[in-house]
Amino acid sequence: MTDTDTTTPEVLIEKNGGLGRIVLNRPKAINALNHTMVREIAAALAEWSDDDEVRAVVVTGAGERGLCAGGDIVSIYHDAKEGGTGSRDFWRDEYILNAAIARYRKPYVAIMDGIVMGGGVGVSAHGSVRIVTERSMIGMPETGIGFVPDVGGTYLLARTPGELGTHIALTTARLSAGDAIACGFADHYLPSEKIESFIEAVAETSIDEALAQFAEPAPVSELLAQQNWIDAAYSADSVPQIVSRLQGSDVPEAAKAAEQVRSKSPIAVAVTLRSLRRARAAESLEEVLNEEFRVSVACLKSHDLVEGIRAQVVDKDRNPQWSPATIEEVDPAQVDKFFAPLGDLELGLTPPQPRPSATSVQEGLQ
Repeated sequence: MTDTDTTTPEVLIEKNGGLGRIVLNRPKAINALNHTMVREIAAALAEWSDDDEVRAVVVTGAGERGLCAGGDIVSIYHDAKEGGTGSRDFWRDEYILNAAIARYRKPYVAIMDGIVMGGGVGVSAHGSVRIVTERSMIGMPETGIGFVPDVGGTYLLARTPGELGTHIALTTARLSAGDAIACGFADHYLPSEKIESFIEAVAETSIDEALAQFAEPAPVSELLAQQNWIDAAYSADSVPQIVSRLQGSDVPEAAKAAEQVRSKSPIAVAVTLRSLRRARAAESLEEVLNEEFRVSVACLKSHDLVEGIRAQVVDKDRNPQWSPATIEEVDPAQVDKFFAPLGDLELGLTPPQPRPSATSVQEGLQ
Protein backbone atom coordinates (compact mmCIF):
# COMPACT_ATOMS: atom_id res chain seq x y z
CA MET A 1 0.00 0.00 0.00
CA THR A 2 1.45 3.37 -0.99
CA ASP A 3 1.05 6.84 0.47
CA THR A 4 -1.08 7.78 -2.54
CA ASP A 5 -3.64 5.04 -1.89
CA THR A 6 -6.93 6.88 -1.46
CA THR A 7 -8.15 4.27 1.04
CA THR A 8 -5.49 5.36 3.52
CA PRO A 9 -6.27 8.66 5.29
CA GLU A 10 -3.35 11.08 4.97
CA VAL A 11 -4.28 12.65 8.31
CA LEU A 12 -5.73 10.68 11.21
CA ILE A 13 -8.05 12.89 13.27
CA GLU A 14 -9.84 11.81 16.43
CA LYS A 15 -10.97 12.88 19.88
CA ASN A 16 -9.73 10.72 22.73
CA GLY A 17 -9.48 11.32 26.46
CA GLY A 18 -10.11 15.04 26.21
CA LEU A 19 -7.51 15.41 23.48
CA GLY A 20 -7.84 16.26 19.83
CA ARG A 21 -5.33 13.97 18.13
CA ILE A 22 -3.84 14.84 14.73
CA VAL A 23 -1.50 12.27 13.19
CA LEU A 24 0.20 13.09 9.89
CA ASN A 25 -0.10 9.79 8.06
CA ARG A 26 2.20 9.59 5.04
CA PRO A 27 5.11 7.73 6.65
CA LYS A 28 6.76 6.68 3.36
CA ALA A 29 7.01 10.38 2.46
CA ILE A 30 8.03 11.31 6.03
CA ASN A 31 4.54 12.78 6.32
CA ALA A 32 5.13 15.51 3.74
CA LEU A 33 2.23 17.96 3.64
CA ASN A 34 -0.13 18.40 0.72
CA HIS A 35 -3.12 20.67 0.25
CA THR A 36 -5.68 18.09 1.37
CA MET A 37 -3.81 17.52 4.62
CA VAL A 38 -3.64 21.24 5.36
CA ARG A 39 -7.37 21.61 4.82
CA GLU A 40 -8.19 18.65 7.06
CA ILE A 41 -5.98 19.93 9.88
CA ALA A 42 -7.50 23.41 9.62
CA ALA A 43 -11.02 22.01 9.71
CA ALA A 44 -10.28 19.91 12.79
CA LEU A 45 -8.76 22.84 14.66
CA ALA A 46 -11.74 25.04 13.81
CA GLU A 47 -14.19 22.39 15.02
CA TRP A 48 -12.30 21.71 18.25
CA SER A 49 -11.86 25.37 19.11
CA ASP A 50 -15.35 25.55 20.61
CA ASP A 51 -15.64 21.89 21.60
CA ASP A 52 -15.67 21.58 25.39
CA GLU A 53 -14.72 17.90 25.10
CA VAL A 54 -11.29 18.90 23.71
CA ARG A 55 -8.91 20.33 26.32
CA ALA A 56 -5.79 20.29 24.13
CA VAL A 57 -4.58 19.28 20.67
CA VAL A 58 -1.67 16.86 20.18
CA VAL A 59 0.11 16.60 16.82
CA THR A 60 2.37 13.67 15.91
CA GLY A 61 3.69 11.94 12.80
CA ALA A 62 3.20 8.33 11.72
CA GLY A 63 6.19 6.05 11.28
CA GLU A 64 9.69 6.15 12.70
CA ARG A 65 11.34 8.80 10.54
CA GLY A 66 9.85 12.07 11.67
CA LEU A 67 6.94 14.41 12.24
CA CYS A 68 7.04 15.98 8.77
CA ALA A 69 9.66 16.44 6.05
CA GLY A 70 7.97 19.60 4.72
CA GLY A 71 5.74 20.30 1.76
CA ASP A 72 5.34 17.94 -1.18
CA ILE A 73 7.99 19.60 -3.34
CA VAL A 74 7.66 17.21 -6.26
CA SER A 75 4.09 18.43 -6.68
CA ILE A 76 5.34 22.01 -6.46
CA TYR A 77 7.93 21.24 -9.14
CA HIS A 78 5.33 20.00 -11.63
CA ASP A 79 2.87 22.75 -10.74
CA ALA A 80 5.49 25.51 -11.14
CA LYS A 81 6.24 24.28 -14.65
CA GLU A 82 2.51 24.62 -15.45
CA GLY A 83 1.98 28.08 -13.98
CA GLY A 84 1.99 27.52 -10.22
CA THR A 85 -1.70 28.14 -9.48
CA GLY A 86 -2.04 25.00 -7.36
CA SER A 87 1.02 25.80 -5.26
CA ARG A 88 -0.16 29.34 -4.72
CA ASP A 89 -3.51 28.08 -3.40
CA PHE A 90 -1.75 25.49 -1.23
CA TRP A 91 0.52 28.09 0.32
CA ARG A 92 -2.39 30.43 0.96
CA ASP A 93 -4.22 27.81 3.03
CA GLU A 94 -1.00 26.59 4.65
CA TYR A 95 0.03 30.05 5.85
CA ILE A 96 -3.48 30.73 7.15
CA LEU A 97 -3.16 27.46 9.09
CA ASN A 98 0.24 28.52 10.48
CA ALA A 99 -1.29 31.75 11.80
CA ALA A 100 -4.25 29.85 13.28
CA ILE A 101 -1.89 27.49 15.12
CA ALA A 102 0.02 30.42 16.61
CA ARG A 103 -3.23 32.01 17.84
CA TYR A 104 -5.00 28.81 18.87
CA ARG A 105 -7.05 29.31 22.02
CA LYS A 106 -6.31 25.85 23.44
CA PRO A 107 -2.95 24.18 24.17
CA TYR A 108 -1.41 22.93 20.94
CA VAL A 109 1.16 20.23 21.69
CA ALA A 110 3.53 19.40 18.83
CA ILE A 111 5.73 16.32 19.17
CA MET A 112 8.75 17.27 17.02
CA ASP A 113 10.32 13.82 16.99
CA GLY A 114 12.68 12.86 14.15
CA ILE A 115 12.81 14.91 10.95
CA VAL A 116 10.97 18.25 11.04
CA MET A 117 11.65 20.39 7.97
CA GLY A 118 10.03 23.34 6.22
CA GLY A 119 6.27 22.89 6.35
CA GLY A 120 6.76 20.53 9.30
CA VAL A 121 8.14 23.50 11.23
CA GLY A 122 5.03 25.45 10.25
CA VAL A 123 2.64 22.95 11.85
CA SER A 124 4.73 22.54 15.00
CA ALA A 125 6.99 25.45 15.95
CA HIS A 126 4.11 27.96 16.14
CA GLY A 127 2.37 25.81 18.74
CA SER A 128 2.14 26.65 22.43
CA VAL A 129 3.84 23.45 23.68
CA ARG A 130 6.67 22.15 21.48
CA ILE A 131 8.41 18.90 22.39
CA VAL A 132 11.75 17.72 20.97
CA THR A 133 13.57 14.43 21.49
CA GLU A 134 17.06 13.00 21.05
CA ARG A 135 15.98 12.07 17.51
CA SER A 136 14.88 15.57 16.50
CA MET A 137 16.47 17.09 13.41
CA ILE A 138 14.89 20.43 12.58
CA GLY A 139 15.65 22.75 9.71
CA MET A 140 14.60 25.16 7.00
CA PRO A 141 16.29 23.68 3.89
CA GLU A 142 14.67 25.97 1.31
CA THR A 143 17.71 27.79 -0.12
CA GLY A 144 19.09 24.42 -1.23
CA ILE A 145 16.23 24.08 -3.73
CA GLY A 146 16.08 27.69 -4.88
CA PHE A 147 13.30 28.60 -2.44
CA VAL A 148 13.10 30.87 0.62
CA PRO A 149 12.08 29.93 4.22
CA ASP A 150 8.32 30.25 4.57
CA VAL A 151 5.47 28.99 6.85
CA GLY A 152 6.47 31.74 9.29
CA GLY A 153 10.02 30.42 9.27
CA THR A 154 11.57 33.83 8.72
CA TYR A 155 9.65 35.09 11.77
CA LEU A 156 11.15 32.33 13.92
CA LEU A 157 14.62 32.60 12.42
CA ALA A 158 14.73 36.37 12.87
CA ARG A 159 14.06 35.95 16.59
CA THR A 160 16.85 33.53 17.42
CA PRO A 161 19.76 34.74 19.58
CA GLY A 162 21.98 37.09 17.56
CA GLU A 163 22.48 35.94 13.98
CA LEU A 164 21.95 32.22 14.56
CA GLY A 165 18.82 32.30 12.42
CA THR A 166 20.67 33.88 9.52
CA HIS A 167 23.28 31.13 9.69
CA ILE A 168 20.59 28.44 9.85
CA ALA A 169 18.73 29.86 6.85
CA LEU A 170 21.67 30.53 4.54
CA THR A 171 23.47 27.24 5.20
CA THR A 172 20.33 25.09 5.78
CA ALA A 173 21.91 23.92 9.05
CA ARG A 174 20.06 21.22 11.00
CA LEU A 175 19.07 21.84 14.60
CA SER A 176 19.42 19.26 17.34
CA ALA A 177 17.00 19.19 20.27
CA GLY A 178 19.28 21.46 22.28
CA ASP A 179 19.72 23.83 19.36
CA ALA A 180 15.98 24.01 18.73
CA ILE A 181 15.24 24.98 22.32
CA ALA A 182 18.09 27.50 22.43
CA CYS A 183 16.83 29.09 19.18
CA GLY A 184 13.19 29.31 20.25
CA PHE A 185 11.86 26.60 17.93
CA ALA A 186 10.92 24.30 20.82
CA ASP A 187 10.22 24.40 24.55
CA HIS A 188 10.77 21.02 26.19
CA TYR A 189 12.98 17.95 25.83
CA LEU A 190 11.59 14.45 26.17
CA PRO A 191 13.23 11.07 25.41
CA SER A 192 11.43 9.53 22.43
CA GLU A 193 10.67 6.34 24.37
CA LYS A 194 8.48 8.39 26.71
CA ILE A 195 6.29 10.06 24.08
CA GLU A 196 3.31 7.73 24.37
CA SER A 197 3.43 7.78 28.17
CA PHE A 198 3.59 11.57 28.08
CA ILE A 199 0.52 11.81 25.80
CA GLU A 200 -1.39 9.40 28.06
CA ALA A 201 -0.47 11.55 31.05
CA VAL A 202 -1.69 14.69 29.27
CA ALA A 203 -5.05 12.98 28.74
CA GLU A 204 -5.28 11.80 32.34
CA THR A 205 -3.89 14.84 34.19
CA SER A 206 -2.67 18.10 32.64
CA ILE A 207 0.12 19.28 30.35
CA ASP A 208 2.04 20.85 33.24
CA GLU A 209 1.84 17.68 35.31
CA ALA A 210 2.82 15.49 32.36
CA LEU A 211 5.82 17.70 31.63
CA ALA A 212 6.86 17.62 35.28
CA GLN A 213 6.75 13.83 35.18
CA PHE A 214 8.46 13.14 31.85
CA ALA A 215 10.44 16.15 30.60
CA GLU A 216 14.19 16.22 31.13
CA PRO A 217 16.82 18.99 31.00
CA ALA A 218 17.57 20.06 27.45
CA PRO A 219 20.87 18.93 25.92
CA VAL A 220 23.55 21.56 25.47
CA SER A 221 23.26 23.51 22.20
CA GLU A 222 26.45 23.23 20.17
CA LEU A 223 25.15 25.94 17.83
CA LEU A 224 24.64 28.45 20.63
CA ALA A 225 28.24 27.89 21.70
CA GLN A 226 29.36 29.17 18.29
CA GLN A 227 27.40 32.42 18.43
CA ASN A 228 30.45 34.69 18.61
CA TRP A 229 31.84 33.89 15.16
CA ILE A 230 28.34 33.53 13.71
CA ASP A 231 27.32 37.00 14.90
CA ALA A 232 30.57 38.50 13.65
CA ALA A 233 30.07 37.14 10.13
CA TYR A 234 26.31 37.20 9.57
CA SER A 235 25.74 40.73 10.83
CA ALA A 236 27.09 41.97 7.47
CA ASP A 237 24.72 43.73 5.09
CA SER A 238 24.98 41.43 2.07
CA VAL A 239 25.59 37.80 1.25
CA PRO A 240 28.99 38.46 -0.43
CA GLN A 241 30.09 40.38 2.69
CA ILE A 242 28.93 37.54 4.93
CA VAL A 243 30.85 34.98 2.88
CA SER A 244 33.94 37.21 2.89
CA ARG A 245 33.83 37.44 6.69
CA LEU A 246 33.32 33.68 6.98
CA GLN A 247 36.30 33.02 4.73
CA GLY A 248 38.40 35.47 6.71
CA SER A 249 37.64 33.82 10.02
CA ASP A 250 40.16 31.54 11.71
CA VAL A 251 37.35 29.25 12.90
CA PRO A 252 37.17 26.00 10.86
CA GLU A 253 33.37 25.94 11.08
CA ALA A 254 33.23 29.38 9.46
CA ALA A 255 35.11 28.22 6.36
CA LYS A 256 32.71 25.28 6.05
CA ALA A 257 29.75 27.63 6.39
CA ALA A 258 31.11 29.81 3.56
CA GLU A 259 31.19 26.79 1.26
CA GLN A 260 27.65 25.86 2.26
CA VAL A 261 26.29 29.33 1.52
CA ARG A 262 28.04 29.38 -1.88
CA SER A 263 26.50 26.02 -2.80
CA LYS A 264 22.94 27.30 -2.37
CA SER A 265 20.87 29.27 -4.88
CA PRO A 266 22.48 32.75 -5.04
CA ILE A 267 19.18 34.55 -5.63
CA ALA A 268 17.47 32.52 -2.90
CA VAL A 269 20.08 33.34 -0.26
CA ALA A 270 19.95 37.03 -1.20
CA VAL A 271 16.15 37.11 -0.94
CA THR A 272 16.33 35.11 2.30
CA LEU A 273 18.73 37.59 3.89
CA ARG A 274 16.43 40.49 3.06
CA SER A 275 13.40 38.53 4.27
CA LEU A 276 15.07 37.87 7.61
CA ARG A 277 16.00 41.52 8.10
CA ARG A 278 12.45 42.60 7.31
CA ALA A 279 10.95 39.90 9.51
CA ARG A 280 13.07 41.09 12.42
CA ALA A 281 11.37 44.49 12.23
CA ALA A 282 7.86 43.07 11.77
CA GLU A 283 5.34 43.44 14.56
CA SER A 284 3.42 40.20 14.06
CA LEU A 285 3.58 36.72 12.56
CA GLU A 286 0.72 37.67 10.25
CA GLU A 287 2.74 40.55 8.79
CA VAL A 288 5.61 38.16 8.07
CA LEU A 289 3.35 35.50 6.54
CA ASN A 290 1.88 38.11 4.20
CA GLU A 291 5.35 38.95 2.94
CA GLU A 292 6.43 35.31 2.76
CA PHE A 293 3.42 34.69 0.51
CA ARG A 294 4.62 37.41 -1.88
CA VAL A 295 8.08 35.87 -1.95
CA SER A 296 6.80 32.32 -2.40
CA VAL A 297 4.56 33.29 -5.31
CA ALA A 298 7.49 35.09 -6.93
CA CYS A 299 9.63 31.97 -6.50
CA LEU A 300 7.17 30.03 -8.67
CA LYS A 301 8.26 32.19 -11.61
CA SER A 302 11.97 31.89 -10.85
CA HIS A 303 14.40 29.62 -12.65
CA ASP A 304 16.03 28.39 -9.46
CA LEU A 305 13.01 26.80 -7.76
CA VAL A 306 12.31 24.40 -10.61
CA GLU A 307 16.02 23.79 -11.18
CA GLY A 308 16.72 23.21 -7.49
CA ILE A 309 13.95 20.64 -7.05
CA ARG A 310 14.98 18.96 -10.30
CA ALA A 311 18.57 18.58 -9.16
CA GLN A 312 17.85 17.51 -5.59
CA VAL A 313 14.70 15.42 -5.85
CA VAL A 314 13.63 14.68 -9.45
CA ASP A 315 16.81 13.84 -11.38
CA LYS A 316 18.90 13.69 -8.17
CA ASP A 317 22.11 14.69 -9.93
CA ARG A 318 22.83 17.14 -7.06
CA ASN A 319 24.21 19.58 -9.62
CA PRO A 320 21.83 22.55 -9.92
CA GLN A 321 22.66 25.18 -12.52
CA TRP A 322 21.71 28.36 -10.68
CA SER A 323 20.89 31.64 -12.41
CA PRO A 324 22.62 33.90 -11.52
CA ALA A 325 25.43 31.43 -10.97
CA THR A 326 27.20 33.19 -8.09
CA ILE A 327 26.31 35.40 -5.16
CA GLU A 328 28.38 38.22 -6.66
CA GLU A 329 26.18 38.28 -9.77
CA VAL A 330 22.90 38.87 -7.95
CA ASP A 331 21.46 42.30 -8.79
CA PRO A 332 19.54 44.01 -5.95
CA ALA A 333 16.86 44.85 -8.50
CA GLN A 334 16.30 41.11 -8.96
CA VAL A 335 15.77 40.75 -5.24
CA ASP A 336 13.29 43.66 -5.21
CA LYS A 337 10.95 41.78 -7.54
CA PHE A 338 10.35 39.04 -4.97
CA PHE A 339 8.73 41.56 -2.61
CA ALA A 340 6.40 43.21 -5.12
CA PRO A 341 2.75 43.54 -4.02
CA LEU A 342 0.32 40.98 -5.43
CA GLY A 343 -2.77 43.16 -5.68
CA ASP A 344 -5.93 41.07 -5.37
CA LEU A 345 -3.84 37.96 -4.70
CA GLU A 346 -2.39 39.24 -1.41
CA LEU A 347 -2.67 36.87 1.55
CA GLY A 348 -4.17 39.65 3.67
CA LEU A 349 -3.73 38.23 7.17
CA THR A 350 -4.24 40.63 10.06
CA PRO A 351 -3.29 40.00 13.69
CA PRO A 352 -6.28 39.64 16.03
CA GLN A 353 -7.10 42.80 17.92
CA PRO A 354 -7.07 42.54 21.72
CA ARG A 355 -10.49 42.66 23.29
CA PRO A 356 -11.13 46.07 24.85
CA SER A 357 -11.31 46.13 28.62
CA ALA A 358 -14.47 47.20 30.39
CA THR A 359 -12.72 50.43 31.37
CA SER A 360 -11.74 51.29 27.80
CA VAL A 361 -15.25 50.52 26.55
CA GLN A 362 -16.74 52.80 29.20
CA GLU A 363 -14.27 55.57 28.30
CA GLY A 364 -15.21 55.22 24.66
CA LEU A 365 -18.89 55.76 25.49
CA GLN A 366 -18.22 58.95 27.40
